[in-house]
Amino acid sequence: MLNRLVSQITRLFTFRFSLYTFHTSFDSFYSTLTHNISAILMDHSLVTTNFQLDGYRIVKNLGVVRGIVVRSRSVLGNIGAGIQILFGGNITLYTELCEQTRRDAFELMIQHANDLGANSVIGFRYDATEIMGGVTEVLAYGTACVVQKI
Repeated sequence: MLNRLVSQITRLFTFRFSLYTFHTSFDSFYSTLTHNISAILMDHSLVTTNFQLDGYRIVKNLGVVRGIVVRSRSVLGNIGAGIQILFGGNITLYTELCEQTRRDAFELMIQHANDLGANSVIGFRYDATEIMGGVTEVLAYGTACVVQKI
């Protein structure tokens, strides 16, 4: 009787864990999928630091869009970077972190612009602020617009 009860409880927990794992995996998959689709919807060549696009006319200004990412390096990452600092040169661990953070902020901004119905972003900029030691906010922002080819 006790073995049967333990077996049923084990199956119940296994089933619930499987559902949780599926749910978590699906959420991760869906997030990645929508993130990639939003990046595809807007032509990245229509994102510019200029306040006009040559060959295009601004039809509608949709306002400021932004993507904000706050990141920190793990303790192990800091140790690895500390070792790289001893040898000098490019600190690839921090370079990769910075590049990934900027890319994520940029894609969040693109997604925000797509949600508003924009097909371009003008006046694009990055900004970074150290919130506390080892924690940095990266902001990608610009003005979402609808443009037409002239």
